[in-house]
Amino acid sequence: MKIKPKSGCRWDCVSLGEVMLRLDPGDERIHTTRTFRVWEGGGEYNVARGLKRCFGMETAVVTALADNPVGRLVEDLIYQGGVDQSHVRWVKYDGVGRTVRNGLNFTERGFGVRAALGCSDRGHTAVSQLKAGDIDWDEIFGKEGARLFHTGGIFAALSETTPQVAREAMEAARQHGTVISYDLNYRPSLWKSIGGRERAREVNRELARYVDVMIGNEEDFTAALGFEVEGLDEHHSKLDIENFRRMIERAVAEYPNFQVVATTLRNAKTASINDWGAVCYADGEFYKSAARENLEIFDRVGGGDSFASGLIYGFLTDKGAQYAVECGAAHGALAMTTPGDTTMATLAEVEHVMKGGGARVER
Repeated sequence: MKIKPKSGCRWDCVSLGEVMLRLDPGDERIHTTRTFRVWEGGGEYNVARGLKRCFGMETAVVTALADNPVGRLVEDLIYQGGVDQSHVRWVKYDGVGRTVRNGLNFTERGFGVRAALGCSDRGHTAVSQLKAGDIDWDEIFGKEGARLFHTGGIFAALSETTPQVAREAMEAARQHGTVISYDLNYRPSLWKSIGGRERAREVNRELARYVDVMIGNEEDFTAALGFEVEGLDEHHSKLDIENFRRMIERAVAEYPNFQVVATTLRNAKTASINDWGAVCYADGEFYKSAARENLEIFDRVGGGDSFASGLIYGFLTDKGAQYAVECGAAHGALAMTTPGDTTMATLAEVEHVMKGGGARVER
């Protein structure tokens, strides 16, 4: 995979997607709590934030926010994450949200036999109203320069116009030699009222033609691209690696533009105990991370995004596919030990886990 050098590029990664305000009830339930802690989060943004905060890369987010105190709170949280906001579009607020608003995401972590639960409130948001022509992609990829562009299936599901924005961005990125990564991130709730799986496949299969690095779990590849995977139990929780290998071979045959295909391997025994690992296909070979059995989970939301940022870091720094998949798996595992969607890990901690380091106290 040919990635442009840092010289001449302002950005290591530019992400396109929605940044929501996550309201977290902590140890309680959404429907019974009286207090929430707030975080910022969003599938595509989380990758840019992980690359900045954990790995020291220069990143920017392209998004839109309604200009009210909630939007400014999201802005303030993004400042802490260090992701550049010079390409955030601020949309005039009408006073009550009849025409535009900011997205909210209520998420409880789950514990034991009680699964994690999310309830999104994100209709008519500012970013969902983006249209082709709203963003100057030649400015971003041409004048400023970006080594990698990242977006995904969550952004593409927000409205009828967001897939057009994603395609416009991908076309400009390709024209300027920017590598394109895409996380399928299939969310049934987002597609439910706009055509379901059939529409998800139509949109994602169209955008897949532009992708260099395709990321997703087994359900994503099945639901969003139509590649059925054998060897799954009824809850899509355990994957036979050989069947996954065959699925990837089919995907690469249909989309020869895929230079890297990667997935996490998760077996959710309970909400708080998971088996965890990852697989990466690159240069005609398969690379597998160390398997972590009975990994203790504090907050699973964002684990896949942190895997993606660690994987991308490995390729941006030319450390090879084996390092990339190990780095992604370790970073994802660490991200799930802390609250919120986004990483609180350091590169030293990631590399410690990659080397098999234990959890003895650091003094």
